[in-house]
Amino acid sequence: MIALLESGRLIDIILALMVIEAVALLVWRRRTGRGLSSPAILLNVAAGACLMGALRAAIVGAGAGWILGCLALALVMHMADLAVRLRER
Repeated sequence: MIALLESGRLIDIILALMVIEAVALLVWRRRTGRGLSSPAILLNVAAGACLMGALRAAIVGAGAGWILGCLALALVMHMADLAVRLRER
């Protein structure tokens, strides 16, 4: 398990599960019309994926630029998610 974490592969698995979750939520939204809008789902998952990217970059020893870039992109995605949700209200 430690090797899985140190190599960054655990984060890759989590990211794959996040993609599956996003697809499932989008399908559920399309079939039922309930839940978050498609843009809100995608932006929320994108923000989380950027945070996972920053974590992966830190774990594998990437440069500070990669970590900060992922964190900055996560902030942009999070703010866009909030804007979409507020506009939908």
